[in-house]
Amino acid sequence: MPIAPLRLLTILGTTLAAVSLATPSLAHPHVWVTTKAEIAYGEGGRVTGIRHAWTFDASYSAFVTQGLDANKDGKLTPDELAGLAAENTANLAEFAYFTKMKVAGKEQAFADPTEPRMAMEGDKLTLSFLLPLKNPVAQGRGVTAVEVYDPTFFVSFALAEGTDVARLSGAPSGCAATVTRPKADPAAEGKTADGKTAEAKPGMSEAFFEALTSASNYGVQFANRIIVACP
Repeated sequence: MPIAPLRLLTILGTTLAAVSLATPSLAHPHVWVTTKAEIAYGEGGRVTGIRHAWTFDASYSAFVTQGLDANKDGKLTPDELAGLAAENTANLAEFAYFTKMKVAGKEQAFADPTEPRMAMEGDKLTLSFLLPLKNPVAQGRGVTAVEVYDPTFFVSFALAEGTDVARLSGAPSGCAATVTRPKADPAAEGKTADGKTAEAKPGMSEAFFEALTSASNYGVQFANRIIVACP
Protein backbone atom coordinates (compact mmCIF):
# COMPACT_ATOMS: atom_id res chain seq x y z
CA MET A 1 0.00 0.00 0.00
CA PRO A 2 1.44 3.43 -0.87
CA ILE A 3 2.46 5.34 2.25
CA ALA A 4 1.28 8.97 2.22
CA PRO A 5 2.43 9.30 -1.43
CA LEU A 6 1.15 12.80 -2.04
CA ARG A 7 2.78 14.06 1.12
CA LEU A 8 6.23 12.87 0.11
CA LEU A 9 5.65 14.02 -3.45
CA THR A 10 4.77 17.49 -2.22
CA ILE A 11 7.55 17.78 0.34
CA LEU A 12 10.50 16.37 -1.48
CA GLY A 13 9.63 16.00 -5.15
CA THR A 14 10.05 12.24 -5.56
CA THR A 15 7.75 9.91 -7.54
CA LEU A 16 4.70 7.96 -6.45
CA ALA A 17 6.24 4.72 -7.64
CA ALA A 18 9.41 5.30 -5.64
CA VAL A 19 7.44 5.96 -2.47
CA SER A 20 5.35 2.85 -2.91
CA LEU A 21 8.40 0.65 -3.32
CA ALA A 22 10.75 2.34 -0.89
CA THR A 23 8.79 2.72 2.31
CA PRO A 24 7.93 -0.09 4.73
CA SER A 25 4.23 -0.49 5.45
CA LEU A 26 4.48 -0.04 9.20
CA ALA A 27 7.42 2.24 9.82
CA HIS A 28 7.78 5.88 10.71
CA PRO A 29 9.55 8.05 9.78
CA HIS A 30 10.17 7.48 6.06
CA VAL A 31 12.90 10.03 5.37
CA TRP A 32 15.87 10.91 7.59
CA VAL A 33 17.54 14.31 7.47
CA THR A 34 20.68 15.48 9.26
CA THR A 35 20.61 19.24 9.77
CA LYS A 36 22.94 22.17 10.24
CA ALA A 37 21.86 25.78 10.61
CA GLU A 38 23.32 29.26 10.50
CA ILE A 39 21.45 32.12 12.19
CA ALA A 40 22.00 35.31 10.20
CA TYR A 41 22.19 38.81 11.70
CA GLY A 42 22.19 42.13 9.91
CA GLU A 43 22.39 45.85 10.60
CA GLY A 44 21.87 46.83 14.22
CA GLY A 45 22.18 43.23 15.40
CA ARG A 46 18.79 42.30 13.93
CA VAL A 47 18.04 38.67 13.21
CA THR A 48 17.48 38.40 9.47
CA GLY A 49 16.93 34.68 8.89
CA ILE A 50 18.33 31.18 8.98
CA ARG A 51 20.40 29.26 6.48
CA HIS A 52 19.59 25.54 6.46
CA ALA A 53 21.73 22.64 5.27
CA TRP A 54 19.80 19.36 5.20
CA THR A 55 21.51 16.08 4.31
CA PHE A 56 19.14 13.28 3.28
CA ASP A 57 19.64 9.59 3.95
CA ALA A 58 21.30 7.56 1.21
CA SER A 59 18.15 5.68 0.18
CA TYR A 60 16.12 8.82 -0.36
CA SER A 61 19.05 10.53 -2.07
CA ALA A 62 19.26 7.69 -4.59
CA PHE A 63 15.53 7.79 -5.38
CA VAL A 64 15.19 11.52 -5.81
CA THR A 65 18.21 11.91 -8.09
CA GLN A 66 17.32 9.19 -10.59
CA GLY A 67 17.65 10.43 -14.15
CA LEU A 68 19.30 13.75 -13.24
CA ASP A 69 22.80 12.89 -14.49
CA ALA A 70 22.36 14.81 -17.73
CA ASN A 71 25.81 14.15 -19.18
CA LYS A 72 25.89 10.51 -18.02
CA ASP A 73 29.29 10.86 -16.39
CA GLY A 74 28.27 9.14 -13.16
CA LYS A 75 28.47 12.34 -11.15
CA LEU A 76 25.77 14.81 -10.13
CA THR A 77 26.78 18.46 -10.16
CA PRO A 78 24.98 21.37 -8.46
CA ASP A 79 23.98 22.58 -11.94
CA GLU A 80 22.29 19.27 -12.71
CA LEU A 81 20.51 19.45 -9.35
CA ALA A 82 19.53 23.14 -9.58
CA GLY A 83 15.99 22.55 -10.81
CA LEU A 84 15.28 19.97 -8.14
CA ALA A 85 16.70 22.26 -5.44
CA ALA A 86 14.46 25.16 -6.47
CA GLU A 87 11.34 22.97 -6.74
CA ASN A 88 11.85 21.24 -3.42
CA THR A 89 12.61 24.45 -1.55
CA ALA A 90 9.46 26.09 -2.91
CA ASN A 91 7.32 23.05 -2.02
CA LEU A 92 8.42 23.25 1.61
CA ALA A 93 6.34 26.42 2.07
CA GLU A 94 3.22 24.30 2.63
CA PHE A 95 4.86 22.92 5.77
CA ALA A 96 6.38 26.20 6.98
CA TYR A 97 9.81 24.81 6.08
CA PHE A 98 9.62 22.55 9.16
CA THR A 99 11.06 25.53 11.01
CA LYS A 100 9.87 27.71 13.87
CA MET A 101 11.78 30.75 15.04
CA LYS A 102 11.04 32.93 18.03
CA VAL A 103 12.94 36.11 18.79
CA ALA A 104 12.51 37.58 22.28
CA GLY A 105 9.52 35.26 22.74
CA LYS A 106 7.65 36.26 19.55
CA GLU A 107 7.20 33.79 16.69
CA GLN A 108 8.53 35.12 13.40
CA ALA A 109 7.12 34.85 9.89
CA PHE A 110 9.33 33.82 6.99
CA ALA A 111 9.62 35.33 3.53
CA ASP A 112 10.18 33.18 0.45
CA PRO A 113 13.41 31.18 0.60
CA THR A 114 16.37 32.14 -1.55
CA GLU A 115 19.65 30.62 -2.73
CA PRO A 116 18.44 27.01 -3.08
CA ARG A 117 21.27 24.61 -3.83
CA MET A 118 21.80 20.87 -3.87
CA ALA A 119 25.05 18.93 -3.81
CA MET A 120 25.77 15.21 -3.77
CA GLU A 121 28.45 14.30 -1.24
CA GLY A 122 29.27 10.62 -1.47
CA ASP A 123 25.91 8.83 -1.54
CA LYS A 124 23.97 11.56 0.28
CA LEU A 125 22.23 14.63 -1.06
CA THR A 126 22.42 17.97 0.77
CA LEU A 127 19.88 20.75 0.23
CA SER A 128 20.77 24.23 1.41
CA PHE A 129 18.73 27.42 1.31
CA LEU A 130 18.38 30.76 3.05
CA LEU A 131 15.09 31.32 4.88
CA PRO A 132 14.78 35.08 5.53
CA LEU A 133 12.44 36.70 8.02
CA LYS A 134 9.73 38.89 6.54
CA ASN A 135 10.82 41.58 8.96
CA PRO A 136 14.28 41.52 10.57
CA VAL A 137 13.92 41.89 14.31
CA ALA A 138 16.19 43.01 17.13
CA GLN A 139 16.98 40.27 19.63
CA GLY A 140 18.04 42.59 22.42
CA ARG A 141 18.72 40.71 25.64
CA GLY A 142 16.15 38.06 24.84
CA VAL A 143 16.98 34.85 23.03
CA THR A 144 16.50 33.58 19.52
CA ALA A 145 15.05 30.07 19.53
CA VAL A 146 14.87 27.84 16.47
CA GLU A 147 13.07 24.50 16.25
CA VAL A 148 13.34 22.11 13.31
CA TYR A 149 10.94 19.15 13.11
CA ASP A 150 8.10 17.60 11.13
CA PRO A 151 4.83 17.75 13.15
CA THR A 152 3.68 14.50 11.54
CA PHE A 153 7.04 12.71 11.95
CA PHE A 154 6.99 11.61 8.31
CA VAL A 155 10.47 13.15 8.08
CA SER A 156 12.93 12.71 10.94
CA PHE A 157 15.28 15.65 11.50
CA ALA A 158 18.40 15.25 13.61
CA LEU A 159 21.08 17.81 14.37
CA ALA A 160 24.49 16.92 12.97
CA GLU A 161 27.43 16.28 15.23
CA GLY A 162 30.33 18.71 15.42
CA THR A 163 30.97 22.32 16.34
CA ASP A 164 29.53 23.74 13.11
CA VAL A 165 26.01 22.38 13.63
CA ALA A 166 24.73 25.81 14.81
CA ARG A 167 26.62 28.82 13.53
CA LEU A 168 26.10 32.56 13.83
CA SER A 169 26.73 35.01 10.99
CA GLY A 170 27.12 38.70 11.74
CA ALA A 171 25.90 38.34 15.33
CA PRO A 172 26.76 40.97 17.94
CA SER A 173 29.84 40.31 20.03
CA GLY A 174 29.30 37.84 22.85
CA CYS A 175 26.34 35.99 21.32
CA ALA A 176 26.53 32.22 21.57
CA ALA A 177 24.44 29.30 20.34
CA THR A 178 23.59 26.12 22.23
CA VAL A 179 21.76 23.07 20.91
CA THR A 180 19.22 20.76 22.51
CA ARG A 181 18.49 17.37 21.05
CA PRO A 182 15.19 15.54 21.60
CA LYS A 183 14.96 13.18 24.58
CA ALA A 184 13.01 10.73 22.44
CA ASP A 185 15.18 8.88 19.93
CA PRO A 186 13.66 9.24 16.45
CA ALA A 187 16.05 6.61 15.11
CA ALA A 188 14.48 4.03 17.41
CA GLU A 189 10.85 4.77 16.50
CA GLY A 190 9.25 1.82 14.76
CA LYS A 191 12.37 -0.33 15.23
CA THR A 192 13.26 -3.29 17.40
CA ALA A 193 16.59 -3.57 19.24
CA ASP A 194 18.14 -5.38 16.25
CA GLY A 195 17.02 -2.63 13.86
CA LYS A 196 14.13 -4.53 12.28
CA THR A 197 10.72 -2.97 11.75
CA ALA A 198 8.55 -3.32 14.86
CA GLU A 199 4.86 -4.05 15.04
CA ALA A 200 2.74 -0.93 15.18
CA LYS A 201 1.65 0.05 18.67
CA PRO A 202 -2.07 0.39 19.43
CA GLY A 203 -3.23 3.72 18.05
CA MET A 204 0.11 4.17 16.24
CA SER A 205 -0.67 2.49 12.94
CA GLU A 206 0.14 4.02 9.56
CA ALA A 207 -3.42 5.34 9.51
CA PHE A 208 -2.68 7.24 12.71
CA PHE A 209 0.28 9.00 11.08
CA GLU A 210 -1.55 9.65 7.81
CA ALA A 211 -4.26 11.47 9.77
CA LEU A 212 -1.73 13.92 11.23
CA THR A 213 -1.45 17.36 9.66
CA SER A 214 1.02 20.24 9.82
CA ALA A 215 -1.08 21.56 12.74
CA SER A 216 -0.45 18.39 14.76
CA ASN A 217 1.95 18.40 17.70
CA TYR A 218 3.07 14.76 17.62
CA GLY A 219 6.45 15.53 16.09
CA VAL A 220 7.35 18.21 18.61
CA GLN A 221 8.79 15.52 20.92
CA PHE A 222 11.48 15.02 18.27
CA ALA A 223 12.21 18.73 17.79
CA ASN A 224 15.81 19.89 17.54
CA ARG A 225 16.38 23.26 19.17
CA ILE A 226 18.98 25.98 18.78
CA ILE A 227 19.06 28.77 21.36
CA VAL A 228 21.07 31.95 20.80
CA ALA A 229 21.70 34.20 23.78
CA CYS A 230 23.38 37.61 23.65
CA PRO A 231 24.74 39.75 26.50
